[in-house]
Amino acid sequence: MTQPTESLLAKVRALLAKAEDPASTAEEAEAFTAKATELMAKYGIERAMLADVDAESDVPADRMITVTNPWAREKQSLVAGIVEAMRGRAVLRDRGSVHRVHMFGFQSDLERAELLYTSLLLQMTQQLTRVEVPWGENPRAYRRSWIIGFRYEVVRRIKAAEARAVAEASRPEQPSEGRSTELVLADRTALVEQRVLAEYGKLKKRRTTYRGTGFRDGQAAGRTANIGQTGLAGGRREIGGDR
Repeated sequence: MTQPTESLLAKVRALLAKAEDPASTAEEAEAFTAKATELMAKYGIERAMLADVDAESDVPADRMITVTNPWAREKQSLVAGIVEAMRGRAVLRDRGSVHRVHMFGFQSDLERAELLYTSLLLQMTQQLTRVEVPWGENPRAYRRSWIIGFRYEVVRRIKAAEARAVAEASRPEQPSEGRSTELVLADRTALVEQRVLAEYGKLKKRRTTYRGTGFRDGQAAGRTANIGQTGLAGGRREIGGDR
């Protein structure tokens, strides 16, 4: 890895630590995480382009994460969303009370996905403890829909940051040696897909439904963390995921 990419990742860790600090205001946490997400996306592009010249610097890999209750399935969905926003693939594995996520991608992408998941899980947990359940609402249903809203928003924002980084790296005025950014990323995605297909074959989608009214509040919290459409309060919605 080159020094510039090492420096970027160090800055990302420092920014996320500040965002996780309970002493930070919501506005400060948003600013810290927004900058961290931007730098993390840039880091991903730099590692991909470096690996196109030096293949051994970033190779396809897979990792298994075990998530625990409470909210194990919702945590699985958060992990999967982050991994796939960063051009990886995630397979949800359940055996009884054990819930895992099998992540596929290039080493650098899995590294930054795990880093961001750890931070977002902490931020989400901290915010969830302060959530006030509306009068008359089922507490568990409300909190679950809140988590789903949080997950939806942070994944949407990660995807947007990744897309901006690709667009920036692909600008005509940017100096370029070798293949284009789009072609490099397309080839990496194809390799990841091949590994998943070889391991699991064709995958089915997991459908997640909810009935609580907390989706919009969780979505607002996801915007503060800065990382389907919302329906009517209490409406039944579905969020997809592979398994």
